[in-house]
Amino acid sequence: MTTAAGSATSPARKVGARRLFAGGGFRRLLLSRLTAQWGDGVFQAGLGGAVLFNPERQADPAAVAAGLAVLLLPYSVIGPFAGALLDRWDRRRVLVAANLLRGALVVLTVVAVGTGMEGVPLYAGALLVMGVSRFVGAGLSASLPHVVDRDHLVEANALAATLGAVAAAVGGACAIGLRGVVGADNAGSAVVTAVAVVGSAVAALVAAGFARGQLGPDEFDEPAQTMVAVAHGLGDGARAVARTPSVAAGFVALMAHRLVFGASTLAGVLLMRYAFGDDGLFRSGMAGVGQAVAAGAAGMLVAAVVTAPLVNRFGRRATITAALLTAATAQLCVGLVLSLPTVVVVTFFIAGGGQVVKLCVDAAVQQDVGDEVRGRVFALYDTLFNSMYVLAISLTAIVLPQNGYAPGLLVAVASVYLIGMVGYLAMDRRSGASRHRP
Repeated sequence: MTTAAGSATSPARKVGARRLFAGGGFRRLLLSRLTAQWGDGVFQAGLGGAVLFNPERQADPAAVAAGLAVLLLPYSVIGPFAGALLDRWDRRRVLVAANLLRGALVVLTVVAVGTGMEGVPLYAGALLVMGVSRFVGAGLSASLPHVVDRDHLVEANALAATLGAVAAAVGGACAIGLRGVVGADNAGSAVVTAVAVVGSAVAALVAAGFARGQLGPDEFDEPAQTMVAVAHGLGDGARAVARTPSVAAGFVALMAHRLVFGASTLAGVLLMRYAFGDDGLFRSGMAGVGQAVAAGAAGMLVAAVVTAPLVNRFGRRATITAALLTAATAQLCVGLVLSLPTVVVVTFFIAGGGQVVKLCVDAAVQQDVGDEVRGRVFALYDTLFNSMYVLAISLTAIVLPQNGYAPGLLVAVASVYLIGMVGYLAMDRRSGASRHRP
């Protein structure tokens, strides 16, 4: 732990968000995260509207799956290499350079959207943008222990990760609102997507305010040659996870959530476009997707409030188990009562339960893994996190009908949560960290 963390606390041991915000380093890192993720939300919603809800384009299950996959697939490919670099290079410089690169790549993608390009050119731009975005996300997570005291990483994760998710949702809402003003055709989609550049630029400017070396790494245990270290990134992260049962068990739980969430997301997008009509306050189409995203963001916000108290009172194991059971029950309900209101309401519980699991796993990585390898573990974390999502939507696209209406499938995938819970409990028994009190 660097001395930066000490500045985030005081002898009085102030509690809650007020204590965290007393540290200037945490405030700056949080602001960089919020602006970056706001830009991600704008970009994803702008591109999603261009590909999935553009009247000039048609979208079947395979096309929707491809559009969703390109938003998350990149880090599954570059993650292992990025992790090694995050444990070798000054993370402050990485955050600045990566945010600026992302802004430039957004501009290239805007050109592809505005000119009506489809297929490889459009998806290549999106792949590059989101690949750099995930690199930034891993860097922010690996940097957090340098600005927050170790004993309060659960609260810091709850605040930073969840406010970041809310910022992304706000960015998506801004994109949806702007889309209603400038239009849903190619030109309008290009304008909306271009706004994401603002988030990248501001995030880079904020990150530049850190002192050199303030975000680590303090030391590294990699080969002298950078490319050798890069090539070993995935293996190093996997070995570190294997040595840390609390982290390995958390990965199992989180991967189960991502599999179910991926299948449900694909079905939900198709239902919003083809099967559902407006139902009172609930809207179909892109507006319905916005309502579902808002419900998910609200669930994540609640997760931010309740996760640390639950871990303090019941321990990490019980908290993760309860979150998986809650998400499984919600998933079962949406399959049994498949309607527009049910989809929106249940998204609150599924997203909230998944966020509780993620916050616990984030804290496990930051508390139980050494700083010299933490970036590679977070890179492996994001690689698995996104790979499971891509795998789920790819498999689901094969069996889903055109309109996405498949209640039996949505009921069946609820069992994945239960399988993940059993796997998590079995692996967690190897660890003495399951009753950890932050």
